[in-house]
Amino acid sequence: MDWKGRRQSDNIEDERGSSPIGGGTGGGGFRFPGGGIGGGGLSFRTIIVLVVIFLILRAMGVDVMGLLQQTGVLEGGGSGYQQSTSSGSGGQPANDEMKQFVATVLADTEDTWTGIFKSMGQTYTDPKLVLFSGSFPSACGQASAATGPFYCPGDKKVYLDMAFFKQMKDQFGASGDFAQAYVIAHEVGHHVQDQLGILPKFNQARRSMSEVDANKMSVRIELQADCLAGIWGKFTQQKGILQAGDLEEALNAAQQIGDDTLQKRSQGYVVPDSFNHGTSAQRVKWFKKGFDSGKLSDCDTLNNPV
Repeated sequence: MDWKGRRQSDNIEDERGSSPIGGGTGGGGFRFPGGGIGGGGLSFRTIIVLVVIFLILRAMGVDVMGLLQQTGVLEGGGSGYQQSTSSGSGGQPANDEMKQFVATVLADTEDTWTGIFKSMGQTYTDPKLVLFSGSFPSACGQASAATGPFYCPGDKKVYLDMAFFKQMKDQFGASGDFAQAYVIAHEVGHHVQDQLGILPKFNQARRSMSEVDANKMSVRIELQADCLAGIWGKFTQQKGILQAGDLEEALNAAQQIGDDTLQKRSQGYVVPDSFNHGTSAQRVKWFKKGFDSGKLSDCDTLNNPV
């Protein structure tokens, strides 16, 4: 993918140098499957153990608070999040190449959907994309590496820990810049659904659905986001910036993160009623359908067989 030298979006919020304390309370985020890189908070039992240790050390005359401050555990107060004075995670500079790549892909989705919405007589509002490392609060709850990339309708933002790209390569065998771009375009696809009123209707309807029926509807929503990502891919191809093998990278990524493939990999068998993103074959089919036609009307997964 020949992305260098192209316009970069200003809608990037780089929070990789921030350590969150607390998080949002909402729900209903639409995540990319395959997370599982760390994450998680302290259990009640762990907190009790830490309190006991604290009391024992204090009884022994150890200045625990002073020790924590010296080691950098306590810095800058106790509300909001701590802003690091260094660059992003892993010592990466604020304008590292990976960030530039994400900003370029996001800009390309902005151009694509602005044009499509304009052709329909509508106005497309760009989403924000939050880069974080480890975890970060969102309106849909705590964004973490364990959840994978996701879109939050509550604040109209895409959340991305770029460590997921390494997981795609190392754990799922889905490497390449266009595979990574597909992940971003998929989450932006959820924003498009939000703008079109599809997500609000789905969120309202699933409140009265059984878990099995809600999963079936979720599959259709996710496959539509794949199709919308394919539409973006079509417009990218028309700009002449795709290279040999790029489409295959995206299709391989879709194949590797299908519900059936993920379940076989993790537990050795599949449970179709628990699928909420679609099978590998379905995900490949709908991305390819959007890529081949470039038409929004061909992405109606809600009223057609998937």
